Amino acid sequence: MTNELQRIFIKGGVLSPGELKRVIELAEALGLNDISFGSRQDINFPVTEANKSVLDQFSDLTMASVSDAQNQNIVCSYVSSDIFMNTPWLNGVKYLYILENFRYNPKLKINITDPKQQLVPLYSGELNFIASDHEDYWYLNLKLPHWEEAVFYPVLIFTFDIHKISKEIEEIYADADDVEELFDLVNANLQTNNRTIEKELVVPFQPFPYYEGMNKMGINRYWLGLYWRNNKYDLNFLKDFSDFCLDHKVGKICITSWKSFIVKGIHKEDKLTLEKFLGKRGINVRHSSLEMNWHIPVADDSALDLKKFIVKSFDQNDISTYGMTFGISNFGENKTYFTTAMVEKNKTPSIVKNFQVRPTFNVLYSKNFNPNTQDYIVYAQDVDKIELPGLLMELSRMYFDQLGDTPQEKEDKKAQKIVTQKTEVHQCPDCMTIYDSKYGDLTADIAPNTAFEDLPETYVCNVCETSKHEFELTYI
Repeated sequence: MTNELQRIFIKGGVLSPGELKRVIELAEALGLNDISFGSRQDINFPVTEANKSVLDQFSDLTMASVSDAQNQNIVCSYVSSDIFMNTPWLNGVKYLYILENFRYNPKLKINITDPKQQLVPLYSGELNFIASDHEDYWYLNLKLPHWEEAVFYPVLIFTFDIHKISKEIEEIYADADDVEELFDLVNANLQTNNRTIEKELVVPFQPFPYYEGMNKMGINRYWLGLYWRNNKYDLNFLKDFSDFCLDHKVGKICITSWKSFIVKGIHKEDKLTLEKFLGKRGINVRHSSLEMNWHIPVADDSALDLKKFIVKSFDQNDISTYGMTFGISNFGENKTYFTTAMVEKNKTPSIVKNFQVRPTFNVLYSKNFNPNTQDYIVYAQDVDKIELPGLLMELSRMYFDQLGDTPQEKEDKKAQKIVTQKTEVHQCPDCMTIYDSKYGDLTADIAPNTAFEDLPETYVCNVCETSKHEFELTYI
């Protein structure tokens, strides 16, 4: 019996305990024991043809098949507000107001994020609204389906226009070939409160945060981060946890892009009660950051097994990857990555599909180890699974070597690396013999440290006697 992956759209990843209980009712009606979280802060679960009719009883929940790209969930960094670094004017109330105004189901992927936080990806959408330093104004980064490159909208967007501009772009973007044409079409149809862009958006790199366990929030509040390594959240636990939140006046539960969830605003007097609640149910709130900073596809057991294999090797070698993030993807499946390092699984060649062939992988990393550059560099291609831990550990050492460097210092290190790795030599074009000035040519009585330019005019290759004038400059 074939399972179809279904998803429930959780606008901005924010839901109340009561809404979570409604989702649990649906999952139980389908005969499930657990649910999973998706990378766009949505909720996923399998549905069979036999029980698909159950969905009709929950028409109050917005849902669609994962394979159906007609509708998309809105991603936002409300989850990180008040607990991680944030833009001063942007608070939880502002996020909730923006989300409330989306009274339609977007067909484009929309991200609404604070550039000062690192928990929620900035550029994984098609309409990426990113807070500016000007209060209530946002940059808009566009990666529309039929455009080859991402571009920025030519003006800053007013907070209270975000939902209107998003809807308008959805309706007209197919008629625009570039951002200038899109801008003209939007302005012809909408009255908006735009602001001139005074400077380009620059997103400085910040290490990826540790987001699990009970943590202080202000003076008398706490926040809790919970993570399941297999992304299968037990329904019985979630039901009890929802009741706990309702009983202790916790209003919001936030899903992250990392298949985990965060609860903010836990009262100081309820902290011990919550710790006892979690302990009695055997809930681990101290996973290693080695395994929490991974993004893998939902319901992909092979990707989960690969992650476990790599993390085990990291752990055995006692290395640090703090601040880095890792992802696993099937080659060509995703257009946008948002982790520091990516492992791509290559497709098995169709010509050998009836034979057992070991999969190969590519390893990529983001420029300057900053995923927000959206520029990825190939580090290794077509490597075996057994090589992946070592390659990723090499990348982690490179990451820490440049951590804290200015952009210019990073470029200087790259230049220095090229200089130290490349030696200037001259090579015979016929037999490929190399003349290296460091060693000279003892067979022709040429002393070490004799520059090629200082060789006598009569010098010839000591193997095939090609004239020195035929030699070619190269690097090794």
